[in-house]
Amino acid sequence: MPASISNFRIVPMDEHQAAAICEWRYDPPYNIYGWLPWEQMKALEVEFGNPTLRQEQYVAVLDEEGKLTGFAQYFPMVGVTRLGLGMHPDRCGQGRGSDFVRAIAEEARRRNPQNEIDLEVLTWNERAIRAYKAAGFELTDTYERLTPDGKKPFYCMVYQPDHQSQAL
Repeated sequence: MPASISNFRIVPMDEHQAAAICEWRYDPPYNIYGWLPWEQMKALEVEFGNPTLRQEQYVAVLDEEGKLTGFAQYFPMVGVTRLGLGMHPDRCGQGRGSDFVRAIAEEARRRNPQNEIDLEVLTWNERAIRAYKAAGFELTDTYERLTPDGKKPFYCMVYQPDHQSQAL
């Protein structure tokens, strides 16, 4: 059952959408957010290449015209829904990021209203951090995490939509 928040619709991710997401190419330094080729994702059954994981955790985010605008992962943890998300590279930096993120966070709250909602973001990704803050996320922690390129500093941000009036 699709959810509609602002001008975005959140729907179960299908295989065609998953394959399309694997074709997205981001300019540096955001190119680290790209995915393996779709056939490889399926063969390895990693992330949304795994049909069960795709069904349980991943959604597609569509714009008002029904075009694939992004995706989200609702990663379940005890008492927390951790978000993973990505916006189509052609849509990034156009001022709609906070609405996009808020739609994803509100769907997480609808699915598990008792859970805290958080996400992790590399500390250098100022564009994403601005969108997350504008959507109602607050920085709560800083730590290093292992990435394919070694340990990198991350922020943990928690969804606090009632505190949106804080300075960005």
